[in-house]
Amino acid sequence: MSNITAKMVKELRDRTGAGMMECKKALLEADGDMDKAVDSMRKAGQAKADKKSSRIAAEGIISLSINNNGKANMVEINCETDFVAKDENFLEFVNKISEASVDSFNGSLEDFNEFEHSSGKTTEEMRLELVSKVGENVKIRRIKSFETKDTYMGHYMHGNKIGVVVILEKENEELAKDVCMHIAAMKPVALDSSDIEKEDLDREREIYMAQAQESGKPENIIEKMVDGKIKKYISEVTLVNQPFVKDNDIMIGDLIKKHDNKIISFCRMEVGEGIEKKDENFADEVMSQIKN
Repeated sequence: MSNITAKMVKELRDRTGAGMMECKKALLEADGDMDKAVDSMRKAGQAKADKKSSRIAAEGIISLSINNNGKANMVEINCETDFVAKDENFLEFVNKISEASVDSFNGSLEDFNEFEHSSGKTTEEMRLELVSKVGENVKIRRIKSFETKDTYMGHYMHGNKIGVVVILEKENEELAKDVCMHIAAMKPVALDSSDIEKEDLDREREIYMAQAQESGKPENIIEKMVDGKIKKYISEVTLVNQPFVKDNDIMIGDLIKKHDNKIISFCRMEVGEGIEKKDENFADEVMSQIKN
């Protein structure tokens, strides 16, 4: 693929922090595949960091609605600017969609867009009307549903930019709140090591192996180096292996055991995750709130 555009080069530079020529070369070698180019540069030590997961490229709101039957839905609705995210028309739309989703969302966004509200209008018709009013594109990006059956649901909202839901085996309001705030701040991607996709671990191992081989050290030493990095990676991204933000001397897993409880599942949503926009570190805001 010879048609590597300036936009593609810029995106790779944003994700890796590498120079323009290195990015263009990596894209050419990867035949324009962005993720493949990032992996290649990480292996070669050219990428300072892949910021894809932390880059945010859309404004909007995270909304959480809970009904009396123990069901909850967390919804992300995006717009183009923070100005519109504060517009009363947009906020009214978010509230209606969030509340309606608790009883009407069946797991399919396509079906929900065709759902007819009490006004007689479908979700999609309401969305198009809003677009016409605010002059920006508006998108219902995702909905996650939760149900509590003989379990306990805790939740935390950091303004309307981060939402967290955690399902515990037993009721413990204070513990649930602490765990939710920890999740908001530390961004775990999995509950424990068994919850991490094998493909993700294999990919990280391959990258670490390529990096370690550049050291020229013996194979047995390289294996130990890679194993150490994988262990560190797992501890950083799995909830139960993370040090508790309010007390770094105890791991989340041990904190849960101390309270004779168990985390069944969790979900964290942050506005615009994975879509490029101005970077705002809401997780740092959560951390400062925890410490104060």
